[in-house]
Amino acid sequence: MDWVESIHRAIQYIEAHLREDLSICTVAQQAALSPYYFQKGFTMLCGMTVGEYIRQRRLSAAGLEVLMTDRKIIDIALEFGYDAPDSFTKAFARFHGVTPAALRKSGGAVRSFAPLRIKVTLEGGQNMDCRIQKKEAFTVLCRAKTFRYEEGAEQVPRFWAEHFRTGGGETVHGMYGINLDESMGGSEFEYLIADNYDPVKEIPAGFITRTIPAYTWAVFPCTGKMPQALMELNRQIFSQWLPVNTDYRIAAGINVEMYSDASRFENGAQDQDYYCEVWLPVEKK
Repeated sequence: MDWVESIHRAIQYIEAHLREDLSICTVAQQAALSPYYFQKGFTMLCGMTVGEYIRQRRLSAAGLEVLMTDRKIIDIALEFGYDAPDSFTKAFARFHGVTPAALRKSGGAVRSFAPLRIKVTLEGGQNMDCRIQKKEAFTVLCRAKTFRYEEGAEQVPRFWAEHFRTGGGETVHGMYGINLDESMGGSEFEYLIADNYDPVKEIPAGFITRTIPAYTWAVFPCTGKMPQALMELNRQIFSQWLPVNTDYRIAAGINVEMYSDASRFENGAQDQDYYCEVWLPVEKK
């Protein structure tokens, strides 16, 4: 299954189960991707998170139910995943600009949000720098924390801030940011703020070691101001490289970002020449 087909199958699954409990992990399984890569790829291709897409599709469908049927509004709310009437009313009003009761009374228009269709177009003949490189297993010294996939985008930056605020940067400078979910099927992932491990040294309190298995990696270099340059690189990986790549697919639920020492650059991580890399574990199709 190629990358675009995987996301397309996930969208079809969401549509078929819109009135049922939907978890990101369950949907990602339909795409045969780790929840991490599924969420990231979906956002890059579709311009919104999986949760935002599901929420908007449900509210769009709920609007038609309110307008076209005489079912109790509380029953419609429950059907589309809202346990509390107040939360449904607020979300409905934000989306449609009117409460469910007012819509039913007035018989006005509802806002429509149609199912997504993914179309990949080839533009500009732009080449992406990428090298395929085999790496032996390596061990890192890290501070680790487990997050639910739904919380990761918000909580990981806070984890970095906490790490440096509490003095962790004196022990682990943060050469790597690593997402780990090797099973590619869990509801959580482990995130590591890490450096290469020196086995001669003792492991300080509050830190652990993790071994990253040997893989073939697609390594993407990135030069420019952070985080803008890294965000743009990720957009290109998921919207350009993966959709049209005919040789490789993602092999495991691991993602590595490797960062240069910002002190080596005149303007730190905001320097135009700041360098980092994104590593994706890949295997031949």
